[in-house]
This record gives sequence, C-alpha cells and structure tokens, in this order.
Amino acid sequence: MNFVLALTLLNSMNVRGVRVVLTLYAISLGAQPFTIGALAATFGIFPVLVSWLTGRLVDRFGSRWLLMFGAAVAGGGILLPCFIAGLPMVFVAAALGGLAGATYQVALQNLVGQISKPEDRAKNFSNFSLAGAIAAFLGPVLVGVCIDHLGYTYSFVAIMLPALACVVMLALRGHALPGGSLTGVAASAAPSTLRDPGVWRVMVISSLAQCGMDIYTFYLPVYGHDAGLSASVIGMLLSLYAAASFVVRLAMPRLLASGNEESVLTATFYLSAVSFVLLPFFENVVLLAMISFAFGLGVGGATPLTMMLMYKLTEGGRSGEAMGLRLAADNFARLTGPLLFGALASALGLGAVFWGNALMLGWGGWLSRAKPVAAPVKDVP
Repeated sequence: MNFVLALTLLNSMNVRGVRVVLTLYAISLGAQPFTIGALAATFGIFPVLVSWLTGRLVDRFGSRWLLMFGAAVAGGGILLPCFIAGLPMVFVAAALGGLAGATYQVALQNLVGQISKPEDRAKNFSNFSLAGAIAAFLGPVLVGVCIDHLGYTYSFVAIMLPALACVVMLALRGHALPGGSLTGVAASAAPSTLRDPGVWRVMVISSLAQCGMDIYTFYLPVYGHDAGLSASVIGMLLSLYAAASFVVRLAMPRLLASGNEESVLTATFYLSAVSFVLLPFFENVVLLAMISFAFGLGVGGATPLTMMLMYKLTEGGRSGEAMGLRLAADNFARLTGPLLFGALASALGLGAVFWGNALMLGWGGWLSRAKPVAAPVKDVP
C-alpha cells in the first residue's frame, strides 16, 4: 500500500501543478474567461474517450505498464510549452495532461481496491485520498513559488519531476503490483455494469463533485488575478483548499463510523455549495483563505466516498472498468462544465460562475440522500 500511496502522491502533484501552471500561463498570454473555460474542458477530452477502455485494460493486464505510460505522457506533455510558446501548445499540453491523469487514476484507484481487505477498504481509500490531498497542497505551492521567482519555463520543468520519479519507481518496483486476468472480463461488460441504477447514481454524483472542484481550481486563479493577488497567494489559497481536503479525508473513517457514506456525502455537497455562494463577495485574503478551507472540507470528502461506493457496487471482476466509467463521467463533466461556465462568465461575470456551481452542488447534495443499490454487480460468464 505504501508504494501505491507514493505513486499517488507524485502523480497528483504533477496533475494539480499542471492545471495551475497552465491556467496562469494562459492568463499571462492574454486568455479571457471563456478561453480559460475551454482550457479546463481540454483536460477532459481524452479521459472521456479512454477511461472506460483503460479500466478494461487494467482488469485484463494489470496496472504497471499503464501507470508508466501515464507518467511518461504527463512528464513529456508539460515540457512542450518550454519549446513552443503560445496558447495552442498550452491546449496540447492540457490534452496530454488529461490523458495521462485519467490513465493513472483509473489504475491507482483500482489498485487500492485490489490490495485492500473488506475491513480495511475505507481506511485505504481514505489514505489514498489523503495522499492526493497532500499533493494538491504541494503542487500549487511549488508552481506558484517557481512562477514568481524563476518564471514559467522552470515551473514546467519543476512540475515534470514528480512524473519522472514515477517512471523510475515503476521500472524498479512495478513488478510487485497485482496483475490482471486475461479471461476475467466479458465483452459485454460495460452494458451489464451500467444496468445497475446505483452505478448510474454514483457516476452522476461523482461528476457533479468533479465539476465543482475543477471550476474552483480554474476560476479561483482568474478571480484572484482580477483582485490583484500574486501567483504565490493564489497558489496558497488553492493549497488551503487541498489542506482542508486532507483534514476531512483524515477524519473519514471516524465520520463513517458515525454515519453511512450517503449521509456524509450529502453534508460535503451542502458545505461546498455554501462556500461557492460566499466567494464572490470577498477579496480579502484572510476571508478568501477561510472560504477556500471550508470548500476543501466539503468537496474534499466527495472523492473517497464515491470511490468507496463504486467499488462496493462492482466487486466481481469489473472494478477497474467501473472505476473507468466513474472517471469517464467525471471527465464528461470536466469537458462540458467549464465550457458552459466559461460562456456564463463571459456573459454575466465570475459571480454567476460561482453561484451557478453552488446550485449544482446543492443538487448533488439532494441527490446523495438517495441510497445506491447495495448489491454488487457480478461478472457475467
């Protein structure tokens, strides 16, 4: 488990840092809110197309080589703007970053389920999410400091290093990871999996949370830039959101001991919605920091909870595919949500983006109250 957590930490540092550095670099090149929305959507193009396929490949062949592919693409993609300046290459780097992140996340999430005993699953998924939260704190801080003191070129190189470390680790120790089953997945698996209404509900809930997180990650830098905040301060605000995610994920086993996944998930959505409502009213750094922390306490709990629910629903040889379907839904939201909210920002201003997301997350809280079907999807011979 420690090896998987180390891979998660490094990969998530790269993923989070790439999103921040490309957003701020695009702003420095003159990108407007709609362009930022299009950039955010670009991260979701490839994952929408390949997450389900990646899950099937993980079930059949194991995770090692897919993880190496994701890390190599992540490291190489972020270096492209170093060689060719301009917005077009920023979009290419974003597309490659999305492809790498989706490949990596499907494999890692399934690995956590594979190596966990049923009684340890909540703790292990919580620790997996904690590693992601730590990385989400470190990534924005790293790129923010590098941008302010070294410039964008060195920032691209700095955020490439965690991906390179993943490649080295997998080359040396990847053979210890669980393999797949070449005969364990039926050709008609996806339709069978999608027949379960609980799977659909978890996919929708997860995608709403993901859209809210992405809008926050991409539009808080725009809001902070308009308010005259430095890149370091913006990185600090995003890192506080990540720190709060760490706190709530650390407390997740205890929260689940006093309630079920659905009740805790409902509370996380409502707290996130309130944070979005408050954000446009303030430009003071201290107050923005408090709102950012509150948002992280809310939405930060959604990821491990939806992973637990999905894995519990789909034990029986298709967990990798189910995780892929969940990520495909998440990335469909990443693809369509930023475009919609980017158009909304251009027409009505940034306040409309934050309040629109508050409504969306409020709906997610209402939807989370309905308990998914508890019976797992079994494999079809």
